[in-house]
Amino acid sequence: MRFDYDVIVIGAGHAGCEAACAAANIGVRTLLITMDMNKIAQMSCNPAVGGIAKGQIVREIDALGGQMGIVTDRAAIQFRMLNRSKGPAMWSPRAQADRMKFIETWRETIDNTPNLYLWQDSVVALNIEDNVVKGVKTAMGVDFTAKSVVLTAGTFLNGLMHVGRVKLEGGRISEPAAHGVTEQLMQLGFTTDRMKTGTPVRIDSRSVNFDLAVKQEGEDDFHKFSYLPTVHRKLKQQPCWIVYTNENVHNILRNGLPDSPLFNGQIKSIGPRYCPSIETKIVTFADKTEHQLFLEPEGETTHEYYVNGFSSSLPLKIQFDALEQIPALKDVHIYRPGYAIEYDFFDPTQLYHTLETKLVKHLYFAGQVNGTTGYEEAAGQGLIAGINAAQAVNGGESFELARDEAYIGVLIDDLVTKGVDEPYRMFTSRAEYRILLRQDDADMRLTEKSFNIGLASRQRYELMIAKREQRDKLIEFAREYSMRADIINPTLEQLGTSPLKQGVKLYDLILRPQLSILSLAPFIPALSDEIEKIEEARREEIVEAAEILIKYQGYIDREQQIANKIARLEHVKLRGKINYDEIKALSTEARQKLVKIDPETVAQASRIPGISPSDVNILLLLLGR
Repeated sequence: MRFDYDVIVIGAGHAGCEAACAAANIGVRTLLITMDMNKIAQMSCNPAVGGIAKGQIVREIDALGGQMGIVTDRAAIQFRMLNRSKGPAMWSPRAQADRMKFIETWRETIDNTPNLYLWQDSVVALNIEDNVVKGVKTAMGVDFTAKSVVLTAGTFLNGLMHVGRVKLEGGRISEPAAHGVTEQLMQLGFTTDRMKTGTPVRIDSRSVNFDLAVKQEGEDDFHKFSYLPTVHRKLKQQPCWIVYTNENVHNILRNGLPDSPLFNGQIKSIGPRYCPSIETKIVTFADKTEHQLFLEPEGETTHEYYVNGFSSSLPLKIQFDALEQIPALKDVHIYRPGYAIEYDFFDPTQLYHTLETKLVKHLYFAGQVNGTTGYEEAAGQGLIAGINAAQAVNGGESFELARDEAYIGVLIDDLVTKGVDEPYRMFTSRAEYRILLRQDDADMRLTEKSFNIGLASRQRYELMIAKREQRDKLIEFAREYSMRADIINPTLEQLGTSPLKQGVKLYDLILRPQLSILSLAPFIPALSDEIEKIEEARREEIVEAAEILIKYQGYIDREQQIANKIARLEHVKLRGKINYDEIKALSTEARQKLVKIDPETVAQASRIPGISPSDVNILLLLLGR
C-alpha cells in the first residue's frame, strides 16, 4: 500500500465526496479519509436534496461534472419543482431521497471512480511545514503525504450533542467527535468559533393516522437534477404528508423551555435563523396558533419518517408529549428524539475564492467548517475545493465562479468577502442576477468552463452543444414563421387569449403568458414538425429552454448588461498593490476590513460590509483609475 497521494480529502460528507470525486476525475491520485465507510454522504438531517436556491446549486454541480444530481435522481422517491407559479428564475427542483440508497449510490460512485482511494480512520493532525500543508496524521498513527489537503469535517470538529440537559460528544448521533485539528489550526493563527444546528425527531409511520394528515404527492414529468439523458428516477415514488401543531402542543413546549439547552444557557453558540427549532418558533412567533409540519419518508421501504419543522433539543419526554397532541400523531412511536449539535467552524474570510486558506498553502476548507448549513451548499464548496486542490497539483490555473455565473459563485463570494454571523444558507434573494442563474441553463453557463479544465466529460460537453443547437433552431424557427390572423384566431380564442388584428411571427405569440410552444403545437403543423426534429430523450427539456429564452430574453439582456458593468471592477486587481494602513483617507473601519479580507479586486472590496462608495473611489484613485 502507498501512503503518498496528490490530494487528501478529510471527511466523506457531501462536501468531501464531491471534492474527492472532482480531484480524482481531473486525474490526480486522491485519498478520501472517513470515520465510517458505511455512512458516506450520510443525510444527517432531512432526507431531501434541493429546494429554493439549493436546487439551482445541485443543477450547477451536475453541469460542472459533479455527482450530487446523478446520485439524487437515482435515489429519489419524490420530485417536485418548487415555485412554478413564479418566473423561471425562481423555479427550484427538490427531491426526497431514500437515505440508504443515497449512501449506497454514493459508495458505488466512489468505488468506481479512477484515481480515488478510501481509508477508514480519523485525522488528528495536519502535517504542515513552513506554512505549507504536506499531509495528515490519523488516529491509527498513519502518516499520509499529499500536495493538497481538503478539510470537510462537517459537524465533527469537537462536536457536542444536546437532548435536554443530556450532553453527548459526537459529530452525529452514535458517531464520535473529532479532536485535535481545531486546536492545531488555532495555534497557527486561524480564527474559529462555534455554531449550532439541530435535527428533528424520527417516527414510525405505522403509528401515524394518515387519514388525519394532508397528502402531498410529487410530480412525474421530465424534470430532474442531472442533465445526462441516461439518468432517471427508478425507485417507487412516495408522498409526503402535512400536519399542524396546535395550542396544546405549544403549551407543552413552553413548559419545557427551562430544560431547553437553547434557553437555559447550556448552548452558547450561533444557531440558524432560517431553520429554527420548534421551541424557537413558539417564542419568536408567539402569536401563531399553529405551525406546519411535513412528514417525510426516509426511504422506499422503511417505516422511518422525518418530522420536518419539528427540530428540537428539548428533553425526550417533552418532544414525545407535544407530538401526541397532534391528532394524526396521538399514538406516535419515536425511533429517536431530535437533538442539537454544537461544532467548530472557521471564519471563511480566511479563505481565497479558491477556498484555499490564506495562512496555509494548499490547504482548502469546504462545507460546514466554513460556517454554512445544508447538503447543497457543502457539496458546491467541496466541488470547487476539490477542483482547485487538483489544479494546484497539476500547476493549472485556479478555478473560480463569478456572482453572475453561478449560485456557487455567490455562495463562495459571500463567505470569503462578508464572513458569517450565523449558519449561512443560500436563498435566491442573495443573488443579484437571478434571471441569469436559472436552474434550466446551468449547463449552458458552466459545462464548457468545466470541460476546459478536464472535469466535465466530453459526453457532457457534446450534449450541451447539441442541446444549444436544437434550442436555438427552435427559437429561430419561431422568429421566422409567420402566422395569419384569420387562420390562428379560432385557436387563440380556444386557448383563452385575444385574437390577432394582423399577422405576426410565431415568436410574438409565444411571448403571450397564456400561450406556450407545446399548447400551440397541436394547431400549427409546422411547429409540431419542428419539435419532432428534437431528440426525443430531451425534447421537453429543450422546448422549455427555448420558451424561457423567448419569453424572458428582454429581462435576461437587461440583467446581463448590469452584470457586465459591474464586471469591469472585477478586472481591476487590488491585492498586493496598496498598503491600506497608510491610507488615512479611508475610514478606520475600511482600513481594518481591507487588511483582514485582502480583496483580490475592487469589485470584491466594494462588497465588503463597511466599505462605502467613497472608499471605493479612493481605491480607484490610488490605482490610477
